[in-house]
Amino acid sequence: MAAVPAVAFAWLVANFPSFLGAEQAAASGEPNAPPSELYSWIGPLNAHLDFRMDALAAVLCLLVLGVGSLVLFYCARYFKNEDPHTGAFGAQLLAFAASMFGLVTADDMIMLFIFWELTTILSFLLIGFNRTRMSARRSALTALMVTTFGGLTMLAGLVMLGNAAGTYRISEILAMAPELTALGTYIDVAIALVLIGAISKSALVPFHFWLPGAMAAPTPVSAYLHAAAMVKAGIYLVARLAPGFNETAFWQPMLLWLGLATLLIGGWRALKQHDLKLLLAYGTVSQLGFLILVMGMGNPNAALAGLAMMLAHGFFKATLFLVVGIIDHKSGTRDLHQLSGLYRSSPVLFAVAAIAAASMAGFPPLYGFVAKEAVYEALLEHAQGNGAAGVVLLVGVLLGAVMTFAYAARFLWGGFASKKDMEPTAFPRVPALFLAPLLVLTGATVVFAWIPHVLEDAIAPYLGLFESTESPIHLGLWHGFTPALGLSILTMVTGTALFLARERTFHLQSRVPALLDAERDYKHLVTGVDNLAIWLTGRTQRGSLSFYLVVILIVALLLPAGTAIWLSTPAPGNFIAFDHPAQLVIGLIMILGALGALQANRRFLAVLMVSVSGYGMAAIFALQGAPDLAVTQLLVETIVLVAFVLALRALPVELWAKNPTGHRLGRALIGIGFGASMIYIAATSMASRVAEPISLAYPELAYTGGAGKNIVNVTLVDMRAWDTFGEITVLAAAATGVASLIFVRGRGDKRVRASNVPRGSVDHGSEAIGGASPSRAGLAVARTFAISKKDSWLVAGHTLAPERRSITFEVVTRLLFHTILLASVYLLLAGHNTPGGGFAGGLLAGLALTIRYLAGGRVELAEATPVSPGTLMGTGLGLAALTAAAPLLLGAQMFTSAAIEFTWPIFGEQKFVTSTVFDIGVYLVVVGLVIDVLRSLGSEIDDRSEGRSPTDTHDMVSDADTGVGR
Repeated sequence: MAAVPAVAFAWLVANFPSFLGAEQAAASGEPNAPPSELYSWIGPLNAHLDFRMDALAAVLCLLVLGVGSLVLFYCARYFKNEDPHTGAFGAQLLAFAASMFGLVTADDMIMLFIFWELTTILSFLLIGFNRTRMSARRSALTALMVTTFGGLTMLAGLVMLGNAAGTYRISEILAMAPELTALGTYIDVAIALVLIGAISKSALVPFHFWLPGAMAAPTPVSAYLHAAAMVKAGIYLVARLAPGFNETAFWQPMLLWLGLATLLIGGWRALKQHDLKLLLAYGTVSQLGFLILVMGMGNPNAALAGLAMMLAHGFFKATLFLVVGIIDHKSGTRDLHQLSGLYRSSPVLFAVAAIAAASMAGFPPLYGFVAKEAVYEALLEHAQGNGAAGVVLLVGVLLGAVMTFAYAARFLWGGFASKKDMEPTAFPRVPALFLAPLLVLTGATVVFAWIPHVLEDAIAPYLGLFESTESPIHLGLWHGFTPALGLSILTMVTGTALFLARERTFHLQSRVPALLDAERDYKHLVTGVDNLAIWLTGRTQRGSLSFYLVVILIVALLLPAGTAIWLSTPAPGNFIAFDHPAQLVIGLIMILGALGALQANRRFLAVLMVSVSGYGMAAIFALQGAPDLAVTQLLVETIVLVAFVLALRALPVELWAKNPTGHRLGRALIGIGFGASMIYIAATSMASRVAEPISLAYPELAYTGGAGKNIVNVTLVDMRAWDTFGEITVLAAAATGVASLIFVRGRGDKRVRASNVPRGSVDHGSEAIGGASPSRAGLAVARTFAISKKDSWLVAGHTLAPERRSITFEVVTRLLFHTILLASVYLLLAGHNTPGGGFAGGLLAGLALTIRYLAGGRVELAEATPVSPGTLMGTGLGLAALTAAAPLLLGAQMFTSAAIEFTWPIFGEQKFVTSTVFDIGVYLVVVGLVIDVLRSLGSEIDDRSEGRSPTDTHDMVSDADTGVGR
């Protein structure tokens, strides 16, 4: 896996000069000079697959790809080979690297947000890798909630920014920044919302608490996500927007002062940690505040210093986390109070840790010192131009740097020094391959300190996006005796003193109360939300279906009706009682059916009365010249009726335990009012039309665009294919939900062969709807041997108890089953030009299987459906998704269909429309849904009513010689 980002890193380095040259060309006015890839995605939403490799993206990719490949290489030695979850971990880490690569190269704000949230989800999975530990799961959830909150807030800002600019292209928005900034408060708020996403991702105050908790993740995750990659996403976003929006109202107050607070709080807490990993975690929080502060100053010198410091931080902090991983891996502890003398047992590891810690402390001659010198120069320049605020910022950063030096020394002392009254820690030899990634990162820390111009040249094109400065700074080991050098010396001296006084400092910290405990406040907030949810649930989720219906109908009555009354709505005119006398008759029958359902005292009768309305609606559709709707409504009503009847076997026969005489008038008023309100809203909506109906263009669109004559079907599978795809996805989810509620121990996909079930042993439908359960006489008189398929009208008909068999029904089923299936296939294939389609065809095929189940029982259903319903629905969704994705390979938009005309010798000229494949997917999903319903509400209830568990039935076998079943 490490080879994938390694090859990408090699490609990046090989092409780096061309990226920089393109950026310089863009700065001179050449449009889209940096390499770009642009693909149209969702045009009406202005969402496009736009990627751009400019200097800033290329610099970030050095960390994303370089450190990513080294961490994956490290993981091969860190994890045990027998760990079953290592493969999934590696895949998630690799996917995270790909998401970060997409995030920093995305030139479309919507794409940036998608990659942003992908990193959030993948970090949740990686932090919670040790899923058996409560702390890991809790930390993963905290990180998910905090960063998702920031991401959604950022999305609102991105949408506001995109709407104001009229484009979501980041490069175009930055080019328009002066005009956008002139809009005032609107853009100020938009940028502030975006910055909330950045500071939550980069763990700034008050969101800083999630990062130390995320140390529950394996150490390689901390080295990559929380030192080199994920937390850098917020810094990248600030760097990306800084050239254009650093003068907005909330920019500097949010970034400079929150950054300073984070720098000081993180450093203060790092000084008292005794877990080496937590020490680095709080140090990371501190330095993220440092980086955000520097990048937030919004000038070219600060940008150079900030990006240089970001690279240095990636080098030394990833190294230190990997060092902690080796210490923990080899010694079994990270507690500095239990570690002693490691510098003797592992001198190479000590040397690597010493170089990385010295770079973090800003000690020469390392790249961390070079970057910190540049930061000091930028801060001194900022202090000169910003009065007291600039001085406070400089002093605060200096104090933070002193604490950084002190906890870097504390890390090195705690992990490797010999402690008094402690035996040296047992520490086996560290393999060379385990140390290799650390040596590479340490080498970068050393080498780039002597050739800093290489990275400065890489950053320089990005600096051209800012207004030029009269006194530009440069990266270098030696600038002479400058104020910045004086600050560096002061930092080292004071930091050394603070480290030497570590015991006194610890006691002082123990006595000083925490001024800001964001983690405690977060827990209180979550607890409050939970308590509110419990309170609301107790008052709304009463377990009463009548109460739920009353609430739903009252809301659906009052809100639309109140709006219609409050606003002026046109009065409908030209009332027509009916177009055909048959409509009047059907309407009266539907009303009688509804009244009959109200008066029914048994569930079965109530269901039959309700179905009268459904069948009546199908008849009205037919009279109105809508055969597609009529056929679909007829089939849906039949399937629903069967499902209701099957489910009713598990419910009491009587509709009410006692006659609910109370509240009848109120319920009647709610029902009548809701119906009248819907009629009024529909009528006024029709009377409000001022434009020509879009449906008038559908016939021509269906024939010329969808190559079909059936407007309904072409609309479903072509013109509005996205809607249909969403609907079949919901169908599959609903079927899975029903199955999960019914099948507790499995989905019931195991087949029960009729040849393995004794004759007359299945008491199908023993829980009758109309009365008491029959006796189990069928089991008593059943033969004890199985018979062959050719001796029965149906394959499994002989398995039913004698009193449950209907020979007439079995004969009719054998005559009609295949005919109905052929008719369903005809509806599927002919639906593009005549009434039908995949949905109607799938329902008809489901009815065929329903008839076979009713005739032969659950064993017959198992014989008739050798394929799992989950497989059918998954295949259907896969086909539908294939028709969506395949056009992209040909340069067309998703769900684009094509008509293929050809001639067959016997059949003559034929035309095949590729959207038929989508319709086949719909067909399979619907068939799978019906089978799932039959298995859930039919077979499973049959099985339980016979007094056996599903596994008992599946385990039933028969002896091949004697036919005796056990």
